Amino acid sequence: MTDSYAVIGNPIRHTKSPLIHTTFARQTGQDIDYGSLEAPLGGFAAVVDRFRAGGGCGLNITAPFKLDAFAYATELKEAARRAGAVNAMKFEGDHVIADNFDGIGLVNDIQRNLEWPIKGRRVLLLGAGGAAHGALLPILEQQPAEVVIVNRTVRRAEEMRDQIATRGTLLATGFAELPHAHPGPFDLVINATSASQQDELPPIDTGVFAATTLAYEMVYGKGLTPFLRLAKSAGAPRLADGVGMLVEQAAEAFLWWRGVRPHTRPLIEHLTVPLA
Repeated sequence: MTDSYAVIGNPIRHTKSPLIHTTFARQTGQDIDYGSLEAPLGGFAAVVDRFRAGGGCGLNITAPFKLDAFAYATELKEAARRAGAVNAMKFEGDHVIADNFDGIGLVNDIQRNLEWPIKGRRVLLLGAGGAAHGALLPILEQQPAEVVIVNRTVRRAEEMRDQIATRGTLLATGFAELPHAHPGPFDLVINATSASQQDELPPIDTGVFAATTLAYEMVYGKGLTPFLRLAKSAGAPRLADGVGMLVEQAAEAFLWWRGVRPHTRPLIEHLTVPLA
């Protein structure tokens, strides 16, 4: 019997998830059907209820429903609870088990695919929203020398820091204060803000980059974003967008659902847009 999965979001027409999971299923010999669901704003629960009633086994969740999924779940795994957001669910009878694989997807891409060890490195995390929340704990688990969270609203960065400050050397500041409170350069700079979605640049300067910096853009498929363009102009030798993170987090969800981890590198290469 074919098991049904899907991704839910709004809008959803440009999602790569059906392609990714269909490729994973073919590669691993899993009998699944994977589609997409566009829920109206405020209508997340009703759409998920119908999917479950029709025999759906699990969902990936994308914007803007990661907080709705958090509220819908009956059981939260640690990564979801820490992030305050959910990007994958599986259904077992009346139980809705929820997790968040965004952070481990990011770390796997950086360390496994880009071969950039985080341990002992100085990390700058731009933003304090859901994407940053999901990334923070997996980054800290790699034992960096220091992680600085910078955000327009300093209080949000401080709240993030205070939630898990015991996990490592974790600092928080605002963009205006960054050059004085925690001057660069950094070994790894991750853009977890939404600025690149609007083709805008986070309010940072070239001082955060060095000739050894990896500049990582969580947005994918947009080529050389303003953030990556700034990093390139500052001499950062390594640039990456979030396509590897997308595929790696999908692989973790697939493993969670099906018990087998697919190979990711061929699909990452297929989906990669040149950063030029």
